[in-house]
Amino acid sequence: MKILRAISTAAALCALPLPALAHPHIFLDARLEAVATEDGHLAELRNVWRFDEVFSSSVLLDFDKNSDLKLDNEELAELGEVMRASMEDFNYFTTISVDGKDVPVAKPGIIHVSWQHGQIHVIFAIKPSRPVPLKGKLAFGIYDPSMYTAVNFPTDNDLKVEGKAFAACKHTVVRPDPDEVIASNKDTLTDAFFNDPTGTDMTKLFATRMEVTC
Repeated sequence: MKILRAISTAAALCALPLPALAHPHIFLDARLEAVATEDGHLAELRNVWRFDEVFSSSVLLDFDKNSDLKLDNEELAELGEVMRASMEDFNYFTTISVDGKDVPVAKPGIIHVSWQHGQIHVIFAIKPSRPVPLKGKLAFGIYDPSMYTAVNFPTDNDLKVEGKAFAACKHTVVRPDPDEVIASNKDTLTDAFFNDPTGTDMTKLFATRMEVTC
């Protein structure tokens, strides 16, 4: 199935030097909402993704079992399960960090998929694998470390926080300038490339994210 081939290709591309990773093949517009619990912890990250028409069309060809040029409920459910299984190794493109340290995420219970105006729409929630109190400097984002998929947040309002506990925190959307990132991390990026040519851990420096200080 093409979506599995795409994920497999992304994994293979992680073995290439960083310059080869600069050309994404899949594009998606994203919305991300960080939700707090009443007792001041991160409850979950709610995701809404809309994939580009070209990729959506290729998925339609693979999952339209009855060839009616649309995806019915059973086909959409199957697609959701495929994504839920195949994206696990990629952390569902989700990053949660506390004071610079990454927090693993739990597998979502379900990924809801719909077909709207010729595009694949995806909705799902991601929970941290351990309790994350809203203390210190936290960062939330969506990005593909292989750079095979380009994740775009059309406006700053597409990254939001929800819950009374966030009222005590300051939050801002960070859209890194690639030239500034390279200039500020030149030596680190060079060392990272020679020590790990995949460069996958360093790509998050270029990703749009929500930073929260509590």
